[in-house]
Amino acid sequence: MKSSVFRVESMVVPGGTESIVRGGRNLFPLLPQALHGVERIGVLGWGPQGRAQALNLRDSLAGTGITVSVGLRPGSASAADARAEGFSEDDGTLGDWLEVAASSDLVILLIADAALAANHEQIFGVLKPGATIGLSHGFLLGHLTAIGSAFPDGHPVIAVCPKGMGDSVRRLYRQGETINGAGINASIAVHADPDGHGWDRALAWSIGLGSPYTFATTLADEYRSDIVGERAILLGAVHGLVEALYRYFRIDGADPVTAYERSTEAITRPIARTISADGLVAVRAACGDRDLFDRAYSAAYRPARDLVAEIYDEVADGTELRSVILAEQRLATRPMTEIGGSPMWSYSSAVHSRRTTADQTIDPVTAGLFVATMMAQVDEFAARGHAWSEIVNESVIEAVDSLLPYMHARDVAYMVDNCSRTARLGTRRWGPRFQAAYEQIALPQLHTPADATLLKDFQDNPAHAALAAAAELRPSVDISV
Repeated sequence: MKSSVFRVESMVVPGGTESIVRGGRNLFPLLPQALHGVERIGVLGWGPQGRAQALNLRDSLAGTGITVSVGLRPGSASAADARAEGFSEDDGTLGDWLEVAASSDLVILLIADAALAANHEQIFGVLKPGATIGLSHGFLLGHLTAIGSAFPDGHPVIAVCPKGMGDSVRRLYRQGETINGAGINASIAVHADPDGHGWDRALAWSIGLGSPYTFATTLADEYRSDIVGERAILLGAVHGLVEALYRYFRIDGADPVTAYERSTEAITRPIARTISADGLVAVRAACGDRDLFDRAYSAAYRPARDLVAEIYDEVADGTELRSVILAEQRLATRPMTEIGGSPMWSYSSAVHSRRTTADQTIDPVTAGLFVATMMAQVDEFAARGHAWSEIVNESVIEAVDSLLPYMHARDVAYMVDNCSRTARLGTRRWGPRFQAAYEQIALPQLHTPADATLLKDFQDNPAHAALAAAAELRPSVDISV
């Protein structure tokens, strides 16, 4: 990563250093210079990311003369909300998606993955000569590779990928109005750079979104780690785990509310907050029964690692991407069922009403299984050659600082039923696989002695140093939901 505008720093990570750029509102005056000739930014789409990014960029670029416009497909139900947020056909900041794409110098493609795969040729066909193509996900690259195609020549192709859901991107940006640097970290990639300004433009975009720090990746590494993470520790594995634990605790004699608290509540509140504040090893230290944590960790790590590796292979070879596109075709005639129909979620209100401000006990079984799954993803990404910044953000920081706080406020099932369609589809495919692994392999092995080698690998894992280095760059802010 390089920049002629922003200060690039080196972050010490296991085995060397990585380049990062710190964000902050003090850098907003530099954004026009870094955008290099961009006078109009077109954001296509008004899903969670489209809404958040359009609003954040408009606010960050206010008074600079750079216009942020939103492009929607004809008849889009999102037009009313975009107008309510101040985008308007009258001033040219709201319009047809192809017209906005044709008039923009930076076109940020934030429509759903399957829709982008189906319509990218129309968009590419209307671009201005030399216009920059912007992505927040590498799904399109995976699709183009699978069909033997590529991005059009002569256009810079950059990516800014926030490590959190759209609601968090907007909410933490607003917190940054009073706490400089509050926001969601982002990775950036420069896939094509014909005019030599790709890194500066990507950094300007990331800083304009409010990212506390930005790290570099490649577009291929981004979509692999992102799609795998959604199906594993960020969503799919969490859903499978809480369903399995709820049943386990119920069979063990717990009432429904207590079973919910020991499974879902334990993960979304005390475990998430402990990891966010003090790291992964601190979860074990906070358990009342460390031996039970160790046995749970030992029982879950290998089956979780096997599943993460299987998901990674299917993402890397295009199988998982094709499954998303095929599912979208089926969904044209039949709605997606809701996960929230499972009996355990009917106790959500009762559980929320019992919440107090006191620290909640961390259940050692829940903690052991969850931390083992998180470390399984960390280790698989490391084995596949991902950079440490990407590993800890995609496997840990995004979970504990964005998704789990939202799940705590709304519950896991609500999150799964209201995230991106690609993530929803992946969770439905892989969540039950994780649930079966926990129920059929891990939980029956809880009485087996802990694996000393696995536990030593956990204690000595270089991920802890990488996570600590990343944590030093995060502003001190209590994330609100």
